Amino acid sequence: MKLTSKGRYAVTAMLDIALNQSKGPITLAMISERQDISLSYLEQIFAKLKKADLVLSARGPGGGYRLSRDAGEITVSQVISAVNEDLEPRRCRGQSNCQNGMQCLSHELWADLSDMIQGFLSGVTLQQIIDGRSVAKEVQLA
Repeated sequence: MKLTSKGRYAVTAMLDIALNQSKGPITLAMISERQDISLSYLEQIFAKLKKADLVLSARGPGGGYRLSRDAGEITVSQVISAVNEDLEPRRCRGQSNCQNGMQCLSHELWADLSDMIQGFLSGVTLQQIIDGRSVAKEVQLA
């Protein structure tokens, strides 16, 4: 399990838009400069974010990106999934064939961790991060 720079940068870029879109559409160049993320990398990320309907774009002078809906309606899980990040900690990818075609002894531990990660990230919205809330206290980990 590894969250790569693609997932981290996607969340950061989405937060940048959420914080600044009231001033008008946000260009990738603006995000690149403010967040120190390569412009070409942002182009790859935003193609996926747009395909997942998380951002809307406008071309031409005065164009750029904005969130497709309110920041309180977009979860971190949706952003990470949009850029094809895989946070699955099980080597078997949930197929229960971890050890020579059989389920390994720790399979259930990693299955529970996978559920907790997904549950946590699904319960955290961009707006919660912006508001600086302690998301760990708000998300009920069962």
